[in-house]
Amino acid sequence: MILLTVLFLCIISTYSASVKGHTTGPSLNNDKIYKFAYSSEVFIDRVKASLQDSAGYRISSGVDVNLLWRNPDNDDDQLIKITIRDIQVANVNERPDTKNIFKGKSTEKIIGKEYLEALQRPIVLQLTRGKVKNFYSYQNEPALVQNLKRGLASLFQLQLHSGAAREVDVSGECNVTYHVRQDQVTKIKALDSCKIEKTGFTSPNEILDVGTKATSATIYVLEDSFIKSIKAEENYALFLNSRRKTDAKVVSKQRLELKSIQAGPGLFAAKQVDGVIKTLGSSYVAVPLVAKTVQAECKKCPSLSEHWQSIRKHLHPENLSKAEATRSFLSLIQTLRKAAKEEILQILRSENNELLPQLVDAVTSAQTPASLEAMLEFLDFKNEKSAILQERFLYACGFASHPNEMLLKALTTKFQDKIANEEIRETVVIVMGALIRKLCEREGCKLPAVVEAKKLILRRLEKAKKGDNVKMYLLALKNARLPEAIPVLLKYAESEEGPISNIAATALQRYDVSFLTKEVKKTMNRIYHQSRKVHEKTVRTTAAAIILNSNPSYMEVKNILLSIGELPPEMNKYMLSIIQDILHFEMPASKTVRQVLKDMRAHNYERFSRTGSSSAYSGYMTRGPDISSTYSLDILYSGSGILRRSNLNIHIFNKNARLHASQVVIEAQGLETIIAATPDEGEENLDSFAGMSAILFDVQLRPVTFFQGYGDLMSKMLSATGDPINVVKGLILLTDHSQVIQLQSGLRASVEFRGGLSIDISGGMEFSLWYRQSKTNVKNRGAMFIAGNIVVDSFFVKAGMETTLEIETTLDFISTVQFSQYPFLVCMQMDRVESPFRRYVTKYESLPSGRRYTSRKAKVELLAGSEYPLHQENSNMCREVFSTESDSSSSWF
Repeated sequence: MILLTVLFLCIISTYSASVKGHTTGPSLNNDKIYKFAYSSEVFIDRVKASLQDSAGYRISSGVDVNLLWRNPDNDDDQLIKITIRDIQVANVNERPDTKNIFKGKSTEKIIGKEYLEALQRPIVLQLTRGKVKNFYSYQNEPALVQNLKRGLASLFQLQLHSGAAREVDVSGECNVTYHVRQDQVTKIKALDSCKIEKTGFTSPNEILDVGTKATSATIYVLEDSFIKSIKAEENYALFLNSRRKTDAKVVSKQRLELKSIQAGPGLFAAKQVDGVIKTLGSSYVAVPLVAKTVQAECKKCPSLSEHWQSIRKHLHPENLSKAEATRSFLSLIQTLRKAAKEEILQILRSENNELLPQLVDAVTSAQTPASLEAMLEFLDFKNEKSAILQERFLYACGFASHPNEMLLKALTTKFQDKIANEEIRETVVIVMGALIRKLCEREGCKLPAVVEAKKLILRRLEKAKKGDNVKMYLLALKNARLPEAIPVLLKYAESEEGPISNIAATALQRYDVSFLTKEVKKTMNRIYHQSRKVHEKTVRTTAAAIILNSNPSYMEVKNILLSIGELPPEMNKYMLSIIQDILHFEMPASKTVRQVLKDMRAHNYERFSRTGSSSAYSGYMTRGPDISSTYSLDILYSGSGILRRSNLNIHIFNKNARLHASQVVIEAQGLETIIAATPDEGEENLDSFAGMSAILFDVQLRPVTFFQGYGDLMSKMLSATGDPINVVKGLILLTDHSQVIQLQSGLRASVEFRGGLSIDISGGMEFSLWYRQSKTNVKNRGAMFIAGNIVVDSFFVKAGMETTLEIETTLDFISTVQFSQYPFLVCMQMDRVESPFRRYVTKYESLPSGRRYTSRKAKVELLAGSEYPLHQENSNMCREVFSTESDSSSSWF
């Protein structure tokens, strides 16, 4: 046993001696200078475009590397000096002289004397086992210069055995994987794992956001235990999730190639690294290898006032349906984000009433502390005269792409103060609900401002006595979608009547299916089947929709089908249409519905032959590889033929996310008295009312009332002009993505994707006793503009690309009802007008002196108009309605 122990110790000591001179990283020879050729290139273009057509530039130089010191106790611990020399800046691709911005420019003129001298100052690396332990550079060098040196220094970091590691370099702390094969080492860096200080923001909904794919690979070829060549390449591809063809890429390449080995200075005699660094001079300090933030300055950018004056004409109300208005809106937001509070207040106070609403949209959408403070100081909520501006401010807050706690706290404070206009007061709390949801979705539910706002809404709702106040807080909860609010909503949906019950039920309808528990479904079943009390049709049909859209059981579907035939006539027809639409559109409940229909008690002629004018239909607006959009239109009439509710929804979705783009609901009640008709069961005591409610990009807006009460109805019927009532009008920031990409070369790419929408939704309801006809018209007009901009700015040269798309369109929904006979003649139309669609790609390179190269490509097309198909029964009815109108007009004289 003793002999075995002695033998083992001998083997270990022999092995230790054999590896004492072996390194696990690259090793330099003493008294040598390794001379390399180095180049760093950046390319910017569309994702599928050839690099030969890209914008960009190349920085090339010679690089001298020599060993300063090697730890006498550890050969794997080395100090190396790296010197950059003979720097050149050029086009990344060959260009004719007329398009070459560098033609005739010396390196010193391009880079500047200060930057050039700084770049040529040596750096020192401490390499330990192939990894950079310390990075030494001159103090107070420009951040960009140090980053470029960091990019070069990071190339010298590698390990000579296969495996995964966590590594710190210019990109941050990243996961890397090494593959070693003879004299070649391949390093794969997982860029999405890199921890580095990040700036920017993203859009709250994935559909409106920007997707990113990134790869990085470095190939080392070794010779005599040191580097012979390095080729590094990283690719970033960015694209709109809603339209992946709107994309951009930035490619960064680095090459380091050994040209010669010459005699060099000897090693420093020192036991510690610190001694060597002191000998080199006091100018050298240890700095992090991770890149430092570089603050870009715009030297020739216009001031906020100058920019506003140049674009204000495009933001006149009559121009808001044009794409140029949205483009101007987005560019103004960019300028506002760099402006101080006093600058913003100056243009707000000097503008006229016609342009102020659009300016308020932009200032609020900027979402900076300065812009918020300016708006809160500018708007006086105690003054009713500025109600229009207050409303535009509040809706812009509701659509905020990256709201913060400060914004919610400001609105909570305003709500608790005096507000002159009651409608504005309602809007404040409704928007608070939207902000609560957005902050909770970003894991901010426990923020003090969110907790306070939630408590305020729930507490005030519990104490509310007036019906209008109850509705206001319920609408706030409809936006907030708080799990803890579900029991409260169930109580109001089942125990209250009229609009209160309806709002509570529709609020529950907006929750994700995962929140619709057995208790929720039990309550919805009681409401639909009127187990405890009589409910009006709008609440019952909403309850049925919740049941059918939340994984209904066999018995739930069967009970709903068995109820058809026992309902009021128009509700019978409506529920039958809902079931048929589930089957036609292959909704999740369709499988269960088909199982139930095998039972002849549920599926028979008596039940499925119900007549009436109410209907429900869903269809695709678009179907594409990136996103699809659907529309659903359901209309419910009263037994007397008067519109009870029309509901138009548009949803946008992809494989991972869904966005409720818009909902326009027109409701009417209590109108039977004017045609001496009998109200339906449960609706005998309803006041005369008509109004519109809208959801826009997942935000419930304050409902608009057409008339309230019989006296108001008669007054507006006698004075009606047929003009539509505006529901929402303004400019909305949809896509808002800002990102800084740290490239391995040390350069930084700034990425901005912004999309805006100018929108005008209006609706009207015409009612004629003479012709016994009613008509509702909902008009959606808008223009969308999206711009993606990617720039690599090194201060002495800038390269970038902007890709844009714009479209102007109008979507009309018209419902005509003739109630001179029964069943009533009902014609529904949903049309999209012919729309111009334009795309532009602009690539550019520029110098601070103003010399610039620009390449621009455009594609313009006209998208044909379309009348969206509804069910065949509607087509037959429309022919009859228009035939009747034609007969009436021809026999008038």
